[in-house]
Amino acid sequence: MRNRLRNPHTNLRPLSALLALVLLTLSPTGVLTQTPQIPAHPRELKYTTLTYTPPKRDQYRHVLSNGVVAYLVEDHDLPLVNVSILVRTGSYLDPAGKEGLAALTGTQMRVGGTTSKTAEEFDEAADFLAANIINLIGPTQGNANLNLLAKDVDQGLALYFDMTKASIDGITREDMIAFHQRYYQPAGFIFAVSGDFKTKDMLAKLETATKGWLVNKQAVPAVPKPTNTLVAGVYAVHKGDVNQGRVSIGHTGALRDSPDAYALEIMNDILGGGGFTSRITSRVRSDEGLAYSAGSNFGLGVYYPGNFRASFQSKNPTTSQAIDIVMEEINRLRTTKVTNEELETAKNSAIEVFPRIFATAAQVASTFAQDEYTKRPADYWTTYRDRIRAITADDVQRVAQKYLQPDKLVVLVVGNIDEISKGNPDKPQYSLAKIAKDGQIRRIPLPDPLTLIYPSTP
Repeated sequence: MRNRLRNPHTNLRPLSALLALVLLTLSPTGVLTQTPQIPAHPRELKYTTLTYTPPKRDQYRHVLSNGVVAYLVEDHDLPLVNVSILVRTGSYLDPAGKEGLAALTGTQMRVGGTTSKTAEEFDEAADFLAANIINLIGPTQGNANLNLLAKDVDQGLALYFDMTKASIDGITREDMIAFHQRYYQPAGFIFAVSGDFKTKDMLAKLETATKGWLVNKQAVPAVPKPTNTLVAGVYAVHKGDVNQGRVSIGHTGALRDSPDAYALEIMNDILGGGGFTSRITSRVRSDEGLAYSAGSNFGLGVYYPGNFRASFQSKNPTTSQAIDIVMEEINRLRTTKVTNEELETAKNSAIEVFPRIFATAAQVASTFAQDEYTKRPADYWTTYRDRIRAITADDVQRVAQKYLQPDKLVVLVVGNIDEISKGNPDKPQYSLAKIAKDGQIRRIPLPDPLTLIYPSTP
């Protein structure tokens, strides 16, 4: 204490040195030498080129002894395991007169119990393991999923395969049993497995689980193409209790494997798929303030063409005006080339977000398994960004002229049609009747909410 009183400045030396360093850092010279100059506007921001190499499909692809393909991706960050089986089936296989058979079969496989457990016992066993087990059958694919702690994987897999094996007492209807036995067998399976495991060990577990399971190599019927024909026009569903019109505008899209798929992706991003940078969003939302959310999607179907759809919600008086603006933007994309800025923004967006497709082990496994299921070319992801970079303004206009067809657009409006039809008295040039080329608004009646029976007249 006496020494400190004798020389009170001794302990201030480190503090003084620190203060001098701070002052030097804060001086104009220090700022200029240590901090890059801040751009005057966000447009002037410069970014380094993103370098990313996508994973290769063959790195994770394995074939079991019975011919079943399995994609295994290890991820030891969390002690979890995800197992998914893609099943080559779907509701399109429902026999005539038994529509709903596939969906019901998929549901009952999970809730109907197994050969060794009642439904209650199965649920209790799954809950004890904190395992999430799901089975469903959609339009063109079946899925059976398991998620649980890595330490319980053996018990979980036992439950999982007990639900998907061929002899299931919980399904008692003969047609459901026949449907299940026909399609839920290894020749129609593709595994996607990710999580905390060793690949060699997991392959052994899958081999054991599918051992002795009859493999039926009879080809599954192809997904049929739709036979319905779209009739262009304005269609309306009246709901008198709402103050906004919900609108969908569209027609048939294209196939995923079309050589124009890349240009269509960029075209749609510019039209309405790119959020605030897209034309529909900018015009309908930002410029006119007619809707909170507005945009478009150009569907690229796997088995048959998808759907092109632009959509929004707007107040009853402004619904017709917003429809007219969307129509304008569709036509403008066909008749005028996009700007270099629009083109580069859309292309950079697709390229910069590309790594998100493979952000997790589960995404890697599921992406490659889905590609196998839908027979996507093995080099698709390797060449994707180069194909996007190669798109030009001419390409965008060409596909817009080919695939955006104003004379085939179907306009569906759901809302208070009486109020929507009145339009905005301050802007009488916009109306549903004018949007309909023949002046006809086709009303679609709503079914009875209890019986789901449609009335004979609107």
